Amino acid sequence: MRQPTLSAYNYMISGYVKHGFVLECFNMVRKLCLCGETPDKFTLSMILKGSTISYVESYSLGIGKQVHAQVIKCDVEGDDVLYTGLVDSYVKSGRVDYARRVFDLMLERSVVCSTSLITGYMNQGYIEDAEDVFSKTMEKDVVAFNAMIEGYSKQIENAKKAIEVYIDMQRFGFRPNISTFASIIGACSALAASEIGQQVQGQLMKTELIEHVKIASALIDMYSKCGLVEDARRVFDHMHEKNVFSWTSMIDGYGKNGYPDEALELFSIMQEDHHIVPNYVTFLSALSACAHSGLVVKGREIFESMERDYYMKPRMEHYACMVDLFGRSGSLNQALEFVINMTESPDSDVWAALLSSCRVHGDVELANLAANELFKLSSGSRPGAYVALSNALADAGRWDGVSELREIMKIRGISKGTGFSWVGSDGSLKAFLAGQQT
Repeated sequence: MRQPTLSAYNYMISGYVKHGFVLECFNMVRKLCLCGETPDKFTLSMILKGSTISYVESYSLGIGKQVHAQVIKCDVEGDDVLYTGLVDSYVKSGRVDYARRVFDLMLERSVVCSTSLITGYMNQGYIEDAEDVFSKTMEKDVVAFNAMIEGYSKQIENAKKAIEVYIDMQRFGFRPNISTFASIIGACSALAASEIGQQVQGQLMKTELIEHVKIASALIDMYSKCGLVEDARRVFDHMHEKNVFSWTSMIDGYGKNGYPDEALELFSIMQEDHHIVPNYVTFLSALSACAHSGLVVKGREIFESMERDYYMKPRMEHYACMVDLFGRSGSLNQALEFVINMTESPDSDVWAALLSSCRVHGDVELANLAANELFKLSSGSRPGAYVALSNALADAGRWDGVSELREIMKIRGISKGTGFSWVGSDGSLKAFLAGQQT
């Protein structure tokens, strides 16, 4: 074809995008422009679709701006399909401010476009903006409700709102789907709201979704975080299909609830009897179980098996867990030696684990060393490090050091944050600040 038409170019561009050949798509667009053709609305929409594919996400903002300029140049402003693509492109590039500007220019906003913007706001923590868009969306659907529920469920301070939206969507006649249930179970986990979680499971029992590995794994995690390990195990045992995530959830549940032997037994069964390869989180859960039971030799064996048996290079969280394991057993010198011999520079989590162990065992000198390294890495972003060192000094009777450290904290504007938690009974939930009596 000597002189391809615009339709021919569009056909090729569409095919490339459909099959994930994004760079080829962009090259074809360049050829189109070089031969004197002007991209039409379809071309521009395909470019936007290509720009939002994950592995070229870093290019999304630049491409979105170029397409936006072309939209204005080609006098196709007000086209809702193109504008929806622009909103999605800006959201996925992290520029929800640009996305909102385009959104506000639209004459008719589809629920798809609104949901994209809601998701962008939620992912960046702009909860009130997400609520504003959601409240103004007239024709809501399950996906829009799910965007709100998922966004709320990821933040413990807003997890209660996830449950409220979950109730609302059903009152309006929408049936929860797998994404809804996964998010609402996550909210119950964050709130440790086992009663509500059991009600959700009751709903699931009436559907085929109860058999889905994603849902079952979420239930295991929820019951484990509520301290109901037996309920978690019942869900686990009834699963027809188990993957590494479900095994990991159960191992982690046992470890965090004081059943290290059961956790490590399951870790062994998973590999030897079911030939499932552990992932990074599985190893972390197994190491944590060793730390909570003081199994130093077993912990080191598991740690070394990561690279030896599975070619998995330990991450900083695995190193921190090993330091915690040595520290809990009172082997502070061994913990320090482990840190010094790390193949990579220890991060703040590793030094924080050592500092915490020093405080428990009253080693002020080593605590001071760990704290100084931690301060270099995290500055004022970890007030807990200052508090831990202060407590270690106080436990050792070094009150002059405590006063000096508190003065430094005051000068640097560092204060201990106030924690809060949710408590619930009879299906109701209430937030309590640390130290609050009623």
